[in-house]
Amino acid sequence: MFSHLIIGSNDIDRAQAFYDGLLAVIGAEKGARQTNATGQQRVFYMHKGCLFGITQPIDGQPATVANGGTIGFQCDSPEQVRRFHDTAVALGGTSVESPPGLRQGPAGALYQAYVRDPDGHKLCALYRMKPGESA
Repeated sequence: MFSHLIIGSNDIDRAQAFYDGLLAVIGAEKGARQTNATGQQRVFYMHKGCLFGITQPIDGQPATVANGGTIGFQCDSPEQVRRFHDTAVALGGTSVESPPGLRQGPAGALYQAYVRDPDGHKLCALYRMKPGESA
């Protein structure tokens, strides 16, 4: 459904350090840094056919956080969700909502963890439990 997702940051060096370490947990390589045609620094991550980017805002205004927005990252196991959460916190992120754990809802059994990155973007690590699987 999505081709890419790009978020803004007011400190691209801090953001790259955070996401280089965090996205390694799910198997992504370090971000590729570039400067666009109008001079903004950007970092791009490719993983399993998806693109995630961080950029200094092109309009020159401060980057802000989407109120009510969440960026979800697919994980391969409950353990990987916990590592994602713990790595995010160790890299300067903040744990939010409930601790990592199993949640039951309309989409079935999901093992999830929520954190905010250093810029305040809300991230979710998610593993869809298989029928009969236990966390």
